[in-house]
Amino acid sequence: MSFSLGQLGLIVLGYLGALFTTAYAVERGWVPRRWVRHPLVYIFSLGVYASAWAFYGSVGMASQYGYGFLAYYLGISGAFVMSPILLRPIMHIARIYQLGSLADLLAFRYRSRLAGMLVSVFTLAVVIPMLTLQISAIADTLHLLNSEWPATTLAFGFCVTMIIFAVLFGARHVSPREKHEGLVFALAFESLLKLTAILVLAGVALFGIFDQVGGLEQWLIDNQDRLSNQQITLQEGPWRTLLLVFFAAAIVMPHMFHVTFTENLNNDALKPASWGFPLFLLAMSMAVPPILWAGVYLNVQTPAEYFAIGIGLKLESPFLVILTFVGGLAAASGIMIVITLATAAMFLNHLVLPFHKPSPRHDFYRWLLWMRRSLIAGILLLAYGFYRSVGADLDLNRLGILAFVAALQFLPGVLGLLYWPKSNRKGFLSGLIAGILVWTYGMLLPFSELALGWQVPLPLAAVDESNWHLAALSAFAINLLLFVLVSLSSKQKASEMSAAEACSIDTVSRPSRRPLIAGNSNDVIMSLSKPLGRYVAEREVYQALSDLDLPSYEDRPYALRRLRARLEANLSGLMGPTVAHDIVSRYLPFQENAELSEDIYQIEQRLEGFHDRLSGLAGELDNLRRYHRQTLERLPMGVCSLADDGEILMWNQAMTELTQIDAAQVTGSHLSRLPPPWNTLLQDFVLNEPMHEHKKRVDIGARPRWYSLHKSVIKPSGGQPGGIVVLMEDQTETQLLEDELMHSERLASIGRLAAGVAHEIGNPITGIDCLAQTIRYETDNPELLEMANQIQEQTKRVTRIVQSLMNFAHAGHHSTEHEPVNLAHIIDEAMQLLRLSKRSQDIAFINECAADVMVLGDAQRLVQVFVNLLSNARDASEPGQNIRVTADTDEHQVIVRIIDQGHGIPADKVDRIFEPFFTTKEVGKGTGLGLSLVYSIIEEHYGHIAIESPVADGRGTCVKVSLPRYHHTEESEPVA
Repeated sequence: MSFSLGQLGLIVLGYLGALFTTAYAVERGWVPRRWVRHPLVYIFSLGVYASAWAFYGSVGMASQYGYGFLAYYLGISGAFVMSPILLRPIMHIARIYQLGSLADLLAFRYRSRLAGMLVSVFTLAVVIPMLTLQISAIADTLHLLNSEWPATTLAFGFCVTMIIFAVLFGARHVSPREKHEGLVFALAFESLLKLTAILVLAGVALFGIFDQVGGLEQWLIDNQDRLSNQQITLQEGPWRTLLLVFFAAAIVMPHMFHVTFTENLNNDALKPASWGFPLFLLAMSMAVPPILWAGVYLNVQTPAEYFAIGIGLKLESPFLVILTFVGGLAAASGIMIVITLATAAMFLNHLVLPFHKPSPRHDFYRWLLWMRRSLIAGILLLAYGFYRSVGADLDLNRLGILAFVAALQFLPGVLGLLYWPKSNRKGFLSGLIAGILVWTYGMLLPFSELALGWQVPLPLAAVDESNWHLAALSAFAINLLLFVLVSLSSKQKASEMSAAEACSIDTVSRPSRRPLIAGNSNDVIMSLSKPLGRYVAEREVYQALSDLDLPSYEDRPYALRRLRARLEANLSGLMGPTVAHDIVSRYLPFQENAELSEDIYQIEQRLEGFHDRLSGLAGELDNLRRYHRQTLERLPMGVCSLADDGEILMWNQAMTELTQIDAAQVTGSHLSRLPPPWNTLLQDFVLNEPMHEHKKRVDIGARPRWYSLHKSVIKPSGGQPGGIVVLMEDQTETQLLEDELMHSERLASIGRLAAGVAHEIGNPITGIDCLAQTIRYETDNPELLEMANQIQEQTKRVTRIVQSLMNFAHAGHHSTEHEPVNLAHIIDEAMQLLRLSKRSQDIAFINECAADVMVLGDAQRLVQVFVNLLSNARDASEPGQNIRVTADTDEHQVIVRIIDQGHGIPADKVDRIFEPFFTTKEVGKGTGLGLSLVYSIIEEHYGHIAIESPVADGRGTCVKVSLPRYHHTEESEPVA
């Protein structure tokens, strides 16, 4: 069975086009977001690990090592089962510091540009054999399907095609830090496709081929010797080595690091992946033995690696051939796209940018885009060159082992990054160089000997399928030994120590509060404009501010420190940690000789991020810290913690409620930057000697409030920073209660005085009235009679005034029982009291209430209501103006309106007019209690009060009071 080149090209382009269409649909939003972010998509995207070696080469491994091929699946499954202590810490570090590759991670941890460069260069030892494996697999299968064209020509055409699609998948946009959601979804699609293809092929083998000979079990019994003779006995050494190299692949292979950490869109996806991905690999591995046995049974003439495609050819089934070919194409193309994208980004950050950066006048992002595209093409062409020179003569297993053993040399550095804070760059570089050299001499050269015709001396040159593990273990052992010995014998630099603290799973870095030379975010933009250009600097600074939820202009020291750290992390994702660190250190330096205490707030934030990684005593101490923190946060008293220089380190919830200033707005700023009146209040208290201030008055708007302040000085000791703790307690309600009690006492005194005065005045008035009556009875003189009548009228007026004073004095001792009250008499009495004041002499009080209007209530309390309302109207009026009181009735209520011609009440204060101690009068001229008291009395009478202002032409106020109406049919005597 044969296919034409056109048919094969159509299949290849059709599949890759479908893959790209899937990714494009995700980018355009045609696929629901919940599907794209689903954990199953992440699990299947990890299936990129199952490359052409899994689809084809694992059958060859099974032919050579028997069930030893399972090491390919068990090793990496073990790494994912151990994800809480291996993968999750790396995920956390990569997320925080925007580390997009293994070279970024190791260069950040060991603070070495050389480390990033060597890791990038040595990654070629991993990438080139791995890409060559995919190219060789596809070229060989294309040649099996069409023998007219040489495999090398087919391989070149496939490489060019993959360059185009790799650029389309990962270097199509100018966006500097795009997440390839479409690529991840496409990888999940291709993993599902190749799983389906290999399971269908295995199903055909089990149920379509071996049914003809009585079943698989009977055939295996009959051909046991034949199968065992073809296999190499897998000793403990090779088996353990295979498990080790495949275990390390989860973190040291570029494509696995890229998919597992860099492109991970769901923070919680690692949890289901720790069991879901091993299940996926189990399903893949179950198909390998049936395919091998079917190939042996059918006597397929292809090498064992290509039994999968050979079975379909032997059965002459076009459907099975095409399905198998597409499955192998999916396995190869997915890893080629991901591995070239990851390696291109690594080369750009560590081999290009450290030596050449575009001028700030150029479009930096577009330059990065074209450089990535060039690197993608260069890497794939380099892999094709290796294929032409060496790879075509190596089987898939040798190419795979070369790549995985080379990647194993990065494992000591990663383990030191996580578990050994004392490791340093010298130890890492020494071990890595030695390991790569041993790998080159012990594995690469012997494997390439046949193709290149070289003769490699020394015993290690005799490496074959049975003893290659000796060279692999030698390289890894020498690497690990030098890493440990050199790290122990050399000293860490300060930068390495800080990076080790940031990366270690057992410690948390201790950031200091050193201020930046840049005073605000605009200064940061100006500083970064020198190396990056104005456009890039603005974009990066505003992006970092947005990531931190900070405003576009920021000048708080703490916020600027956070901005600097975020900028370094973002630039690290853009151009690598070493270049980013150099730029930030050079252009955003800290102030010299300005080392302050540790940034407690930032340490707490990082502890929160590490909370799920602390256990044992550390976990208990962290729980204790969180409990104390919550205690301070929930304390019903304002707590403000200050550093020695006045920077705010803590601002609890009660402080937010007292000041209406959110903690996020003030944390990290100086006391002097607080809005008034809090800046003056707190700063003066901190600077003054007294440790306590009781009932400090603060005027907020038109409302006075009182606060008690306490402070405690924390002296530095045992390496712990010092500072000041300020407590603030709201004493307003207590002060208002005291004022009200004092006011009540004054009213009681006035009542007692009024009662005494009324008693003393009452006797002389009675005498004067008697004398006037005597005059009327003893004379007929009209003038004397008129005089006597006037005297009696005046005495009655004095009596009414005295009675009003008595009623007002007893207003506090009211009854809860309401009686019929004549409204007109009540208002007359209130007006009579107000006319006694000099301020009322030029104001005309007009009572327009009908004489027969009756309401239910307490006469004394209602007098108090109308005295307050009329006095307010008088205070708002000018000399010569009128104050009118009208009353309208309906069946159930009486509506009284008190209308003045004064200046009115501002619209923004009408809603607050009945609040206690709120007043529109000048300070010292009103208590703000009058209308509050009126409101409560009206509520006691089941009434309602409302204010309308202005009434007309922007002036005047109308107070509308509704009271229950009394009907004359009810049996009760009205109270005057």
